[in-house]
Amino acid sequence: MKRDCQVAIAPLTRVEGHGNIRIRIEQGRLLEARWEVVETPRFFEAMLKGKTWENAPWITGRICGICSIGHTLASIRAVERAFGIEPGPCTTRLRLLLKHMETLQSHSLHLFFLVLPDLLGVGSVLPLLETHRETVLLASRIKKLANDACDLVGGRRLHPTRTVVGGFTLYPQPAELAALRERLQAVLPDLDEAAALFGSLPLPDFQRPTEFVSLAGTDAYPFIGGEVVSTDGVRQTEDGYRALTNEYLVPRSTAKWCRLSRSSFAVGALARFNNNAHLLAPAARALAAGLGLAPVCHNPFANNLAQLVECVHVVHDAITLIDELLAGDLEPDRQPVRPRAGLGVAAVEVPRGILYHAYQLSDSGRIMACDCVIPTGQNHANIQADLTALAADFARRGHGDQDLELLAAMLVRAYDPCISCSVH
Repeated sequence: MKRDCQVAIAPLTRVEGHGNIRIRIEQGRLLEARWEVVETPRFFEAMLKGKTWENAPWITGRICGICSIGHTLASIRAVERAFGIEPGPCTTRLRLLLKHMETLQSHSLHLFFLVLPDLLGVGSVLPLLETHRETVLLASRIKKLANDACDLVGGRRLHPTRTVVGGFTLYPQPAELAALRERLQAVLPDLDEAAALFGSLPLPDFQRPTEFVSLAGTDAYPFIGGEVVSTDGVRQTEDGYRALTNEYLVPRSTAKWCRLSRSSFAVGALARFNNNAHLLAPAARALAAGLGLAPVCHNPFANNLAQLVECVHVVHDAITLIDELLAGDLEPDRQPVRPRAGLGVAAVEVPRGILYHAYQLSDSGRIMACDCVIPTGQNHANIQADLTALAADFARRGHGDQDLELLAAMLVRAYDPCISCSVH
C-alpha cells in the first residue's frame, strides 16, 4: 500500500479559466487538499456603475463566452422587473427556446470534448478522431445544431444581438422555425446513441451528502425566473437571492465562495435534476431511469449524466415551443420601455447552475449598483469539500499518485466549472 502521495495540478486543463489542485498525503494521513482559484478578477460590476439600462445586457453578456445567452437573459429580466415590464407570450417562448439551445451548446461541448476523454482513458478529444470518429462527428452535429439555432433566434451563437429589454429586435420567420424543428427531430437518434455510450462507461463510485440548490419548477422544468429551492428544504423568492448565496472570501480564491444550510452547496444540472426530475419531458425521465439516475443523487460525477438527460429534455421542449409558436404565438410583441427607479433581481438557470443579476436603477434608468452571483462561484466551496473527502478516502485506501491525480481532475471537471466567469 502506498502511504505517501502528492498531487500538484497547476492549472487544471479542459476547464474554462485557471484553477489548481494540490493534495498531500503522508503516512496515510491527509495533510492538504486544496482547490485554488487563481484567475485574475475582472470587475464587471464596477464597470456597470453609472451606465444606463440599455448597456447592461451587452456588457454583462461578455462575462462569459459560453453562457453569454444566460447572462444576457438574466440582465434583461433584472431590468424588466425593475421597470415593471411583462414580456409577451412570443418573447417568452423565444427566450426559453434560445435558453434551451444554449444549454444544448454547452452540455454537448462539456460532455463530448472535455469529459469523454477521461472516461475513455485519453488526454484530449484528438485521439478519439482515430478510435471513436463517429462519436466525434455525432458530437459535432449536436453542437452545430445548437449553434445554428442560437444564430436564428438570438442573431448570433454567442453574445446575442436580437435580445433586448422588452422583446426582440427581429423575430424568426415561420419557415425558419419549421426547418429548425426538423433538425431537432433529426438529432434525437444522435442523443440516443450518446446515451448508450455514456451509459456503458462507469462513473467513479463516490458519494458525499450535499445540499443542492436550483430554481423550483411548478408546472415545467425551470430555467427562467421563479422561486429557488434546496434539497435541505430552503425555499426563497429570486428577490431574496442574498439569503441563499451568502458570499464570502477565502485566501485561496480570487472568486467569492457561497454557503447556505451547510458549509457548501451545489448548483448545476444535478441540482436541477434532484429538485425537479418529475418535471422532465417523458423521454428525458426514461433516459434518467435507464442510466440509473434518481433523485436525490449525491455523486458529483453524476452531474454529467444529468447534463445528458437535460440535453434530451431541452430538445423535446424546444420542439414543443416551436409547435406553440407556429400554432399562433409567433406574433412580434416587443414592449415599450419606460425607465423608473427600483431594484431588479433575476434568477436564470445557465448550464452550470443558477445565475443571479441584480441592479439598483435610478429614475432615469442609470445603474447605481450591480451584483452578479455566478454558478461556479456558488460551487467552489462544494468542489473543495468534495476534493477533501475524495483525498481522505484515497489516503485510507493507499492508491497511487496518478490514480488520485486523474480522479481529482475528473471530480472538478464534473462540475463543468467556468472559473473565468466566477471572477467576474
